[in-house]
Order: sequence, then structure tokens, then C-alpha cells
Amino acid sequence: MNSTQDIFAHESGAAWLKKPIPFVLMILSLAAIGSIVGQRGMITGFAFMFLPFIAVYFYFIFKEPKIGIYGLFFCNYFILGFARYIKGLPLGMSVDFHLVIILVALFFKSFFHEIPWKNAKNELFYIVLIWFAWIVFQIINPEAISRVAWFYSMRSIGLYMLLVVPLIFIVFNSVNDLKHFFHIWAVFAIIGAVKGIIQKHIGLDPFEHAWLMGPAKDTHLLFGKLRVFSFFTDAGQFGASMGYSGVVFLILALNQKYSIKLKIFYAIVGVLSIYGLMISGTRGSIAVPVMGFALYIALQRNIKIIVLGVILGASVFVFFKYTTIGQSNYTIARMRTAFNPEDKSLQVRLENQRKLKVYMASRPIGAGIGATGRQAAMAAPNSMASQVPTDSWYVIVWVEQGIVGLTLHLLMLFYIVLKSSYVIAFKLKNPWIKAQMAALVSGMFGIMVASYGNAVLGQMPTVIIFYSSMAFLFLAQKYDEEMPGEQQSKIQLATNER
Repeated sequence: MNSTQDIFAHESGAAWLKKPIPFVLMILSLAAIGSIVGQRGMITGFAFMFLPFIAVYFYFIFKEPKIGIYGLFFCNYFILGFARYIKGLPLGMSVDFHLVIILVALFFKSFFHEIPWKNAKNELFYIVLIWFAWIVFQIINPEAISRVAWFYSMRSIGLYMLLVVPLIFIVFNSVNDLKHFFHIWAVFAIIGAVKGIIQKHIGLDPFEHAWLMGPAKDTHLLFGKLRVFSFFTDAGQFGASMGYSGVVFLILALNQKYSIKLKIFYAIVGVLSIYGLMISGTRGSIAVPVMGFALYIALQRNIKIIVLGVILGASVFVFFKYTTIGQSNYTIARMRTAFNPEDKSLQVRLENQRKLKVYMASRPIGAGIGATGRQAAMAAPNSMASQVPTDSWYVIVWVEQGIVGLTLHLLMLFYIVLKSSYVIAFKLKNPWIKAQMAALVSGMFGIMVASYGNAVLGQMPTVIIFYSSMAFLFLAQKYDEEMPGEQQSKIQLATNER
């Protein structure tokens, strides 16, 4: 044993402290942390303490970029909820940070290993490039209020799509990756639903209560009843996200034939998610399961199933529209208002849209990205675009990018859904792949329809899941070639055992 080994093998902790270099470094580190805490606060000090762990995390991302994808999904789902507990840090930028770090890691890894950049040469990526070119063009929109507002607002509608889609194609593109995507999503959905159930039946923690008693009081405490929001930005996003998860995992449960455990697991996720939607009190989110399952039924190309689906859908409509059954239950009563065309909230939204229609008549390319919402309130508080509530995702796109931008956006989304639906219904041979893709496209379509009533599509966590789903849908035929129909049973069993 050499002298260095002797030190670590035989010297006690007290003897280690006698070594000047580590002892001095420790003292300097503690002094630096103390100084940061004194000048910047406890949160910044703790952030500094976590730097070594962050450095280790970076190391693993550079070693295996796929780890960064897992981190991206985690941040997308939970990070904005942390903002109620941790003030003063730009937590929302963690998603951007992950996307950039993964790309940098791939760049450096390419010097030593072959990176399949060619995988990004996909029809969907070219569509996304065209859309992002339009987003960049908006910088020179003469109506634009601020370049800073453009940057912060274009991230969710343009930048995330531009980066997520090729990263899925390059890094996260195998059948196993698709399976892991569903499993991660399922666990996160359960956590979100359980947190919402705790809020409804047990109560809020002090941080959530403080948030509720602030500006959220007018929208999340109606008639003395809480609109549950879990750890999401608001009840609207919680309800839509739970509806999205409910559609996807109930469809997966219906089509899981080779693992009873997985079938039960997916069913539990789906039922919990639908319950989460109901307790959110978000009326517009009911469009997610209604329209999502409607598309799924249509994709079956089976007359009996389609007729049964129409009967079931009509029954739901009649229940909410023409009966008062369960009206004493607040959740049912709240959902029932979504079927009332005379609802005061709906009338206010329609009136706002009429005002905006006059304003937008002379702005075919919009008032500029960032002209609505929080960024606009800070940059141009007196503009009409920032003063009139937009509510709908498509109204936001219309106001910020005009009729030209809205048309491009809708063409892109509907092309993706229609092309994917065609491939699922007529091209795919493997029943397992067809079921996974049907779940994804059905959930996406539900979100698209629900986004007319609420601005859910561009918010976390829906945004990254939505864009990832787009990429997986355009990998469907690749998966189908890798898993021919006659081998489906054997491969599926092997997949479940991993």
C-alpha cells in the first residue's frame, strides 16, 4: 500500500482535517456559501450548494444524452409547480436549458461516436421548420411590441417544437423508448391526479393556500368551491392534462392483451386522470375525452363500434344537456354548464372575440408574438391586445400572428392528425403499434379541440408531451417495419418482461 492509499485507509476524519489543502478548500467553500446566502438569500445559497450535483448530472447527459430526455420530461411536468415553493428563480427556463444541453451533448459526442443526425430528415421536421421560419419572420412584424416579449412567448409555440421533434427522432426513437415514454407519463399522471385528490379531500398546503388567496382567488374559488389545480399552473391546465392522460391510457388499457398487470396499471392511470379532470372544474376540458374517444372510435373502421360510440356519445350529451340528474353534485353541475350556449362565461368570451375581430381587421399578420398575456401586460399595458382576455389558444395565435399565422398553425396541426390517422387506419399492420399510435393521436386531437376554449396547448406539461407525440406518430411506419404483424405477440411479451 503506497502513502496515498495509507492516508485514505488509515487516517481518521480528524487527521484528514489536518491536511491543509482540503481543509482550506472546505473553509473557503463554506465562506463562499455564507457570503452568497448573506447577499442573495437562502435560495441562491442552496442553489450554489447543488452545483456539484448539477455538474454530475451534466456529465451523465454528455455521456448518454437520452438521460437528458428523461430530465426534460421531469422538468416539463413538475417545474412550474415548484414555483409556488421556490421564488426568485427562472424555473421555467429549465426546459429550454435541457433542450440546449442535450443538443450540445450530441454535438460533442459526435466527435467520438456516430450520431444519427439523418434521422431528423423527416417530413414532420420540414413542416416544423416552415412553421418556425414564420415564427422568426414575426420579429420584423411592424406591430410587434417587444423583442423580449417575442423571445419569451415564441418558446412554447415555436422553439420547443423545433427542438423536441428532431431530438425524439435522433435520441429517443426506438420502440422501447416509446414504451418508456408511456411509463414515465403514466407515473407523472398518477402523481398529478393524487395531488389533486389530496387538495380536494384533505386540503391545501400553506404555499398553495397563499397562491390561492392571491390573484388566483377569482378563478379558482368559485361559490366557495375549489377548482383543483394540483401542482399545475392552474385548474385549466390540470383538467386538460388529466383529460389527455385519461384518453391515452384508457385506450392503451383497452388494447393491452399480453400483460394483465400492465392493463390494470393503464386502466388505473386512465380512471384517476378522468377523475382529476372532473374535480378541476374546467368545463372546456371535457372536450378532450369526448373528441379524443370520438377519433379513436372512427379509427377502428368497425361499424358496430362506431354505432356503439355514437350512442354512448349521444347519451353523454343528453345527460348533460337535457337532464338535471346529479345537479346537486357541484362537479356534475359545473361540467353541465359547458353544454349551455347561454352560459355567461361563454357570452363574455364571445363578446371579447367580437372586439378583437374589429382590432384584427387591419392586422393580417397579427399584433406580434408576445402581444397577449403577461409579457404584453409588462411591455405594452395600454394596447388592446394585452387588455382584452384571449382565453382560447387559437385566439392567442390569431391575435399575435393574424389570420395568416392562425391558418398556418391550423393547417399544420390538422395535417399531422389527418396524416397520422390515415397511416394508423390504412397503413400499419402491427396491432400493438396501431394501438399505441391511436392513443397518441386521439389524445392530441382532444387537446386540439379543447384548446379552443382554453389556452392549454402551449403550456407545460401538455406542450412537450404534445410535441413528443407528434414525433412518435411520424415514427409509426418505422416501428411497423421493425415489428411485423405476425411477430407481434412474441415481441410484445418480451417487451413486457423487460
